[in-house]
Amino acid sequence: MSKEIHSAELILKLYELRREDKMREARAWFIGFFPDSVEDVVKTMVDPATSAMYRMVTSYWDMAASFVNRGAIDEAMFMDSAGEIWVVFCKIQPYVAELRERLASPNSYKHMEEVLMRQPNALETLAVRRETMKRWMQAAEMENAAETTDQ
Repeated sequence: MSKEIHSAELILKLYELRREDKMREARAWFIGFFPDSVEDVVKTMVDPATSAMYRMVTSYWDMAASFVNRGAIDEAMFMDSAGEIWVVFCKIQPYVAELRERLASPNSYKHMEEVLMRQPNALETLAVRRETMKRWMQAAEMENAAETTDQ
């Protein structure tokens, strides 16, 4: 089996995992998660209502990135189909160094970071994604507020 076919099969398996109900719920929650500080992330990690969702999403993408880093999945193919990894990492990236220190876990989020930092203009892309996500959420909040006012 060629490396490309093997990579494609693994990417499709990763996609199937993302479709699982609890994972979908966690991913939907994570889209609306906008930490403003490392404390926000830590609170989320210890809150029984959000901890599992946070860990499910971040560990999923770190695991997927580890397959790329170890050569099991072709990096270009992965990046062609894994845009969500940017969204996940852009939210925690400003706090990663301090999180690693506080958690005494120097390898936390390492695989996501390694894969993304190898991409052209990685830091700029992360900053743009972060701002785009904030604008989308603000627009959704304004729309929800308008709907509430109309009722």
